[in-house]
Amino acid sequence: METVVSGIRSTGNLHLGNYYGAIQNFIKMQHEYNCYFFIADLHSLTTHPTPENLHNNVKQVLVEYLAAGIDPEKATIYVQSHVPEISELYLYLNMNAYLGELERATSFKDKVRANPDNVNAGLLTYPVLMAADIIIHKATKVPVGKDQEQHLEMARTFGNRFNRLYNHDYFPEPYAFSYGSNLVKIPGLDGKGKMGKSEGEGNAVFLSDTPEAIRKKVMRAVTDGGPTVENQEKPVEIQNLFDLMAVVSSPDTYEHFDNLYNTCQVRYGDLKKQLAEDMIIATAPIRARINEIANDAAYLKKVAHFGAEKARESASKTIREVREIIGFRSF
Repeated sequence: METVVSGIRSTGNLHLGNYYGAIQNFIKMQHEYNCYFFIADLHSLTTHPTPENLHNNVKQVLVEYLAAGIDPEKATIYVQSHVPEISELYLYLNMNAYLGELERATSFKDKVRANPDNVNAGLLTYPVLMAADIIIHKATKVPVGKDQEQHLEMARTFGNRFNRLYNHDYFPEPYAFSYGSNLVKIPGLDGKGKMGKSEGEGNAVFLSDTPEAIRKKVMRAVTDGGPTVENQEKPVEIQNLFDLMAVVSSPDTYEHFDNLYNTCQVRYGDLKKQLAEDMIIATAPIRARINEIANDAAYLKKVAHFGAEKARESASKTIREVREIIGFRSF
C-alpha cells in the first residue's frame, strides 16, 4: 500500500477551501492508502504565535479534521511537534540544502516581499522541513496545490541528494497526487483569488461559522452592477460566486441563477441569499460535530496520543536507518 502524507498549518479554523479542496479527498484516500495527515505546528512558528494561540489553533485543526470525517482508526492523524524525529531529519537535510536554491524558492521571495521585517531562517528553510515531513514516512504521494509543487520538487531534490551523497538508494521520490481528479479551487468572497485564512476578514467561510456569520459574509461578497447584454462573460468576482454555488448548491439552483444572469434578470441579493443558505446546509453536519468533539477533552487527548505513537513508529524506523547510513553508530 502506497503512503500518502499531507499537512495543514495550525494557523486557525479550516474553511470551505480546505474542505472541498483537500479534506474531501483525504476522506476517500484513508480507505485506500497508508495515510499520514498532520497538523504543522512547527511550520506555524515562522509567524511567532503566542503559546496560547499556538495550542488553541492546533486543537481547533484537530477537532475539525475529525469533525470533517478523517478517521483516526484508518489514517494516522498527528501533531508535527509530537514527532521529534521530523526535527532530527530536518537537521540532517539542512546540512545539504544550499543557500542559493533556498533563496530562489518562490514562496520565500513572496514572504520576504510581504513581511520584510520578519525574514527568519525558518522561512528560508521551510522547504527543507516540508521535505522532512514527507520523506520521514517514505511517502510517494502528496496531495498539494499548484502553489506547493515547487516545494515538492525540492523535497525530491533533497531526498535524491541524500541518496547520492551516501551512495544509498534509500528515499523514494514523492509526487503530487490529486486522487485521479482535478484539484478543486475554492474562491474567496473578496473577488480576488482563492479562499484563505490570511486573506482578510470576510474572505473565507469557516467550517465552524454560525449561520448568522455565513449570511453576513456572503451578503458582503463583492459584486458589480449586473450584466448589460445577454450571455456576457462573467467578471471574476461574479464567476467566483457561481463557482462557490457549483460546489455547495444543487445543479438546478446553479442553472436557475445562471439562466437569470444570461438573460440580464439576475438579482445579486437573491443569489447571495440562496448561496448563504446552501453553505449553511452543507456545513451543518460538520458544525454540529465540531461543537461535540471540541467539548470532549478525553477523546482529543486519546486521538493525539494514538496518532503520535503511530507516526513515531514509522518515523523512528526511518531515523534509525538514516543514522546508520550517515555513520552515526554506537561503539
